[in-house]
Amino acid sequence: MGEPDSSWLKEGRKADMISQTLREARKYEEVFEKMIGEEERPGFHLSARTGWMNDPNGFSFYKGKYHLFYQYHPFDSHWGPMHWGHAASSDLLNWEYLPAALAPDEVYDRNGCFSGSAIPLPDGRHLLMYTGVARERLGNGAVNDIQTQCIAVGDGIDYEKYGKNPVINSGNLPEGGSKYDFRDPKMWRKEDGSYCCVIGNRAADGSGQILLFTSQDGFAWKYEKVLIENVSRYGKMWECPDFFLLDGKGVLLTSPTDMLPVGFEYHNGNGTLCLIGDFDQETDSFTEQNHQAIDYGIDFYAPQTVLTPDGRRVMIGWMQNWDTCNMRDQKVAWFGQMSLPRELSIKDGRLIQKPVRELEKLRQGEVAYRDVSIDGTASLEGIQGRMVDMELEIRPEREEEAYHKFAVRFAQNGQYYTSLSFHPRDSILKIDRKFSGSRRAIIHQRRSLVNSKNGKLKLRIILDRFSVEVFVNDGEQALSAILYTDQAADGISFLSDGAVKMDIVKYGLLRG
Repeated sequence: MGEPDSSWLKEGRKADMISQTLREARKYEEVFEKMIGEEERPGFHLSARTGWMNDPNGFSFYKGKYHLFYQYHPFDSHWGPMHWGHAASSDLLNWEYLPAALAPDEVYDRNGCFSGSAIPLPDGRHLLMYTGVARERLGNGAVNDIQTQCIAVGDGIDYEKYGKNPVINSGNLPEGGSKYDFRDPKMWRKEDGSYCCVIGNRAADGSGQILLFTSQDGFAWKYEKVLIENVSRYGKMWECPDFFLLDGKGVLLTSPTDMLPVGFEYHNGNGTLCLIGDFDQETDSFTEQNHQAIDYGIDFYAPQTVLTPDGRRVMIGWMQNWDTCNMRDQKVAWFGQMSLPRELSIKDGRLIQKPVRELEKLRQGEVAYRDVSIDGTASLEGIQGRMVDMELEIRPEREEEAYHKFAVRFAQNGQYYTSLSFHPRDSILKIDRKFSGSRRAIIHQRRSLVNSKNGKLKLRIILDRFSVEVFVNDGEQALSAILYTDQAADGISFLSDGAVKMDIVKYGLLRG
């Protein structure tokens, strides 16, 4: 079969192209979604329709809406054979579930449709590229997953897998490149109408590398070069790469496995990495200049971006940590949620992240205080809730007398709370959820080195039922964490060791 033509859009053709595997997934999710009450979900973060969710996939703008696909196991709240779940939104905050888009139903993807991306085609179709996984048994009895890149084309609801899949396989790899760690294609269309794609791969030295592929039509792909090499600097395999231009710089986002910490900049385990540098579009050459983590909290992985119609680069990530996936009661009907979409920019060589401006349309019930003096413990009338957008500015009450510590506690009652604490002497900000109601000895805290002069700090704290996201100094850093504290714990309080002045404005957030 060649490239699908427009006749496939006819209803009869649609019915033929939906496999029994995909049909069963769609039927299951439609039934079991109804068993999850609205109050059991986040208010404005996308969660799994039912079952399991991980990496965001196919983040794109198509036919007037944002489309977001995601790694999905509809039949269980544990990781399993990967499908692609699907949702769409007009504002990046209110999401409508759509039928599952992909299921593992072909020989080349029988063990999973792994992460990938999506772009609109000039003829009005929606092109998906994903990693197909097919397990092979080796002569010694070991089992490995062969990973290839596959495409499907659709209309925003139904997608047909290409007859010439896989379009990129091990024959397209550079010498020493692994066919077992070769995944997560991210496509974009160039100004001249041609296409590019970056894919994560494991090099001969065992560490990650980012490969660049090109295409004239989005269907036939050619290997070009190794765009960026890890050379065992930041973790091992580089997963879920995204490469784009931003404010005159080339930016790579990726999620390395098995990272080692470098001071406060990276955390152990599966983390995130941003490389910023110069990119020569004539030679496709990237020259690294700066590096940093993307998120400094506990739960953030596999971010992907989209370019909005008004020119913003917006990123969304899986708000979860692979090492904490057993934190929640596994009997729940859904597991996994996305972060807030974040607008990206670069300032002084650093990635800046701010919640999408659409969030401000959900604000209601402003409560504001200025020049509040805190020395000890304090609560403020009207400052509470679990769906909250709260901005704080703190400083010493007396310039000549530094305070020792400031903290804000939220999702709080007589038994539970999560805290965000700041120590101005060493400029360390810490998020700590050990008293949030967890019954497991998992990762409960992270510390981050932040910019602070004379104890001054700006924080924006966004709560949404099962999560908190903190933005520091107008987006210089972000810290994300999931919380499963009882929803009745909605108190917010402040603590200070030493005299602090605080300005605060708090809004409730009401889903649109």
